Amino acid sequence: MKKLIFSLCAFALTATAVAQPLMKWDEAYRKADAVIKTLSLDEKIEMTHGHNKFFLPGAAEKDLPRVFMVDASSGVRINYSIPDQNEVRHPLRTTQFPSTITIAATFNPELAHQFGKAVGEETRMSGAGILLGPGMNIYRSSQCGRNFEYLGEDPVLASRMVENYVTGMQSTGTLACLKHFLCNNTEFYRRNSNSVVDERAIMEIYTPAFKAGIDAGAASVMTAYNLLNGEWCGQSKYVITDLLRGELGFKGLVMTDWHSVYDWKKIVLSGQNVEMPGDMQFDFPASVRELVDRKELSEKDLDKMLRPMIATCIRFGLYERFKNGQPNEDHLVSKMPEHLKVSYQTAAEGTVLLKNNGILPIADNRQILLIGPWANKLPQGGGSSKVEGYNHITPADALRSVTRAKVTVREKPTMAELRKADIVVCATGTSDREGTERPFALLVADEELIRLAVDLNPNTIVLVNSGSGIDMSGWNDKAAAVLYGWYPGQNGFEAIADIIVGNVNPSGKLPMTIERSFKDSPAANLVPKAASLSKAVGNPNEKLFHPATYDVHYSEGVFVGYRWYESKNIKPLYPFGFGLSYTSFALNDAKVDNSVISAKKPVTVSVTLTNTGKREGAEVVQLYVTENNPTVARPKKELKAFKKVKLAPGASEVVSFDLLHKDLAFWNENSHKWQVNPGEYTISLGTSSADIDAQVTVSVAK
Repeated sequence: MKKLIFSLCAFALTATAVAQPLMKWDEAYRKADAVIKTLSLDEKIEMTHGHNKFFLPGAAEKDLPRVFMVDASSGVRINYSIPDQNEVRHPLRTTQFPSTITIAATFNPELAHQFGKAVGEETRMSGAGILLGPGMNIYRSSQCGRNFEYLGEDPVLASRMVENYVTGMQSTGTLACLKHFLCNNTEFYRRNSNSVVDERAIMEIYTPAFKAGIDAGAASVMTAYNLLNGEWCGQSKYVITDLLRGELGFKGLVMTDWHSVYDWKKIVLSGQNVEMPGDMQFDFPASVRELVDRKELSEKDLDKMLRPMIATCIRFGLYERFKNGQPNEDHLVSKMPEHLKVSYQTAAEGTVLLKNNGILPIADNRQILLIGPWANKLPQGGGSSKVEGYNHITPADALRSVTRAKVTVREKPTMAELRKADIVVCATGTSDREGTERPFALLVADEELIRLAVDLNPNTIVLVNSGSGIDMSGWNDKAAAVLYGWYPGQNGFEAIADIIVGNVNPSGKLPMTIERSFKDSPAANLVPKAASLSKAVGNPNEKLFHPATYDVHYSEGVFVGYRWYESKNIKPLYPFGFGLSYTSFALNDAKVDNSVISAKKPVTVSVTLTNTGKREGAEVVQLYVTENNPTVARPKKELKAFKKVKLAPGASEVVSFDLLHKDLAFWNENSHKWQVNPGEYTISLGTSSADIDAQVTVSVAK
């Protein structure tokens, strides 16, 4: 049997050799069927759940090895909490990369590919076969504690970034795991939240990024903690069989999130493939064995459950790789200097300059007072994405290393120091993590320090490190400059300091809208009246509010992010896609090669981008579509394409986009299909959702 199984894996990807074509899914499934026929009922039952927290189950007697998986988002997490540490070979260290939302802020799909490749190599270096990421849940609420792991509010942006992340990662032989399917957009009692979402919003907003990842070849998907329209995602036949496998066409491995399901009968029949982590923290109504004995489940049901997991492991060569236990791939340590370059570049391109009155970049002869409790910290998201990293560089370290100016650090400066300083850099932020929401407002002490600084010194630069939007309305107008640096990774502050002194020209763009007040958000009423967000933060198990389930009504439908603010005529503090540069750009001469678009004939939209400033820089040209006379409520405009272009001063480039017929579609809830209406459509070209410089019109014939 051993020879049979391991001969199935001849097409495995490797991190050190040229990737060969994978076998077809049909062939992988046929070979999985042959393996399943050799398994006993006991072995099948054992393989329905995970092993030792982070292993896919195996069957030792049939030479099916267990497969090790690692947590993700800011690189590869070394998890020392796994029982029986002798089973896990921990690497000496892994790179702490910038948070995933930083990748989205680059608007650079090629960089997302490089990022995925680097993390994929470190996954293999860690002896693992599957990375439990990337995350791609849509940014619906700025309070969500897990936004830093995701790719922003727009499905097209998230799609372009995730498809490149997946291809980069899987080129190394590491399997990507798309998560969390589906509509896991709050961390407030996430195991108890029931996302009530209409079909159109599911199809237009919440599934496109997953579809893009699947089409890019993603091998696995993780279901979410929450319920969707009344059933927990990890045991929902609609979510897994009808939507994920049926509508989106996914053929690979589906796994539960850790401790997220409650009913074995539903789990087995839903299309789920493995319950993780397998230590049965919650009491199930009945075991799989009991359900089989009572004939509520059949052995064929178990075969059907295990089939995709085994087929995936065969197709991607995991059984071959793990046949002798956890593989040693320490040779990949030599790649880590390259990974640091990718980490730096992600922070450099993802940092967003939101405001600048001319103070940036800072001249060499200015004295800098760096203030705040974040000045000597390396901010990072918490939970399963937390990566220790090495050779950490704090804001203070970075500023001292890149500037000739004197840098004085005071976490709690005096009023006299604030007044006297040439320039004040106030480092602030939030500590976001999974399992909790966090307030839109900063901590009181942090907010008071910023307000004091901008009042006493007009040359105050505010550096924000957070996983999502924060309330800046109390000081934004008075700040000389505002930089959004996210969680930039172990060496990301080098890139941010290089931006501050002008060694790097900022080019990041907001992957989400920052509202002026949280009451403006479509998620403003997310927290039930019986609960207190402030009491839940940091303690997701507090007993003042712990319902069996509670409903989260997505009453805004498809109007998420900038779609919402534009439809309600609410002016945000900073719009989606916005970000400044140290140079200037102009868009002119918009054209379309054909005024009529059809399913058989796309059109090409072009516009000339010119660097009108005095230094090299990069701009993101964004294309939005508007249906002029819609038959259903549609957003004023929707992002359909974008391109990041670097230009020398005075240089121009014609930026072209191929606009497809399907780019004009909406989901018809009556026919349950995508539909394109005949009529006119306006194509808007700009540098943010609010900064439109050119428009052209196309039409769809009746």
